Amino acid sequence: MEAYTLIRSRRRTLALEITKDCKLLVRAPLRCSEKAIQAFVARNESWIARSTDKVRQRAAEAGPPPTKEELAALKALAQAVLPGKVAQYAAAMGLSPTGIKITSAQKRYGSCSAKNSLCFSCYLMRSPDAAIDAVVVHELAHIRHKNHGPQFYALVEQYLPDYCARKKLLK
Repeated sequence: MEAYTLIRSRRRTLALEITKDCKLLVRAPLRCSEKAIQAFVARNESWIARSTDKVRQRAAEAGPPPTKEELAALKALAQAVLPGKVAQYAAAMGLSPTGIKITSAQKRYGSCSAKNSLCFSCYLMRSPDAAIDAVVVHELAHIRHKNHGPQFYALVEQYLPDYCARKKLLK
């Protein structure tokens, strides 16, 4: 039986999560029995093993986290490159963001607020130029369409017909 950390909450279902440091979290409803939880973990042992391997592999591929100096260099590069790209594509698309912010977010490369302010992660600068353009156009398209519906993707692909291929470069 796999060792795990149990987190009970007012949820209705059981769920498994593998953390970045390869620990298993089990999320369970408040009244779920210990026996049911153990059975759930046992039933999902193959998923747990596969997912733990994936997390380890991604961590190995990512390498060590950047130093403060490397992070500062990435932010400086992002400050130098991204505003120009945003201005170029915004003019082409007829859109105008209210602002641009550079962060050190690790889980998402970009976002667009309800007030049309764009936010980009400095880690985006580790990606190829074509992928950076894809993120910029993606976030700009959210100014017009706040969802990921067909009209949103039609707008993105109008300016980047090879958007899907560019998006794959991010992974």
